[in-house]
Amino acid sequence: VPFAGWTLPLHYGQGHLQSHLHTRRHCSLFDVSHMLQTLVYGRDRIRFMESLVVGDIAELKPGQGTLTLLTNEKGGITDDLIVTNTSEDHLYVVSNAACADKDLAILRDRAAQLQATGSDVHLEVSDNALLALQGPSMARVLQAGLSDDLAKLSFMNSITTTVFGVPGCRVTRCGYTGEDGVEISVPAARAVELAEQLLGVPDVWLAGLAARDSLRLEAGLCLYGNDIDETVTPAEAGLMWTLGKRRRVAMDFPGAAVIMAQVKEKPRRRPVAMALTGAGQAPFTSPYPHIPGTVTSGCPSPCLGKNIAMGYVEAAHSRAGTELTVEVRKKQHPAVITKMPFVPTQYYMAK
Repeated sequence: VPFAGWTLPLHYGQGHLQSHLHTRRHCSLFDVSHMLQTLVYGRDRIRFMESLVVGDIAELKPGQGTLTLLTNEKGGITDDLIVTNTSEDHLYVVSNAACADKDLAILRDRAAQLQATGSDVHLEVSDNALLALQGPSMARVLQAGLSDDLAKLSFMNSITTTVFGVPGCRVTRCGYTGEDGVEISVPAARAVELAEQLLGVPDVWLAGLAARDSLRLEAGLCLYGNDIDETVTPAEAGLMWTLGKRRRVAMDFPGAAVIMAQVKEKPRRRPVAMALTGAGQAPFTSPYPHIPGTVTSGCPSPCLGKNIAMGYVEAAHSRAGTELTVEVRKKQHPAVITKMPFVPTQYYMAK
């Protein structure tokens, strides 16, 4: 199917349901090379990054990464990014494919502004492929091809290493499924070789876009363009945890005045998780006949055996247990606000 200018497979061989459940029980390989990978060099790279995002990049230890938000002057979310402070001499930034062009334009414009005032910062767009290995058996599968000890690599941390004989790979313990997993940035010329090595393990199946979407929804993870966009602020999206304490005080990121005013006044709408208690599949946009709001993502949950959704409702109606009605294909179906995530996450924290 078309996706952000790419043609991506919905699934490989096995159907969506089987692929989704296999990821939860075993291990799946996702080709996510459509995502933008950018390297930021120069002594002013942290100041550069913090002039664009809400996170405390300066506090990141070598090899540590964080989810952060690129915001605009109105406080809206331009994109969600993962920024890693590598053990080398640069920041490693992964952006959504759907936002790649606008993100790169923003990064380049800001770099040019700082360079014009004598700052030392420059960008390099990586042509590496990106492979995501996700699921409870990931560590066993990957450890067989690593000399490094995966048990020492915590969630949101990163190392550069050789993976199954392919040198120069960046392995980051993160992912978009809620399971323990890694994303492997691999030189493009050897990506197929590495993928074939991993798929040589019977436990590993290829997984496509359909499983990626249902897995992330069960894990309560936002999809840019659906659940968050430039009309939604971090305060409204329930993403204030991405703002570093120092950054809140300094208020030196785009849209800071708008966002912090919302925090003080309390947002009028809040993000919620919903389980449909009747038949029907929640579509991506759907009005509530009785409680004003919007459904932003929805699908059948393979793990729970019922239809689930994420969306926004008025703050007064956002408590778990609140019953509401969702319109699906012009028919009304009962639903209830529930807790997020729908399925417990399994992120790995090293001891």
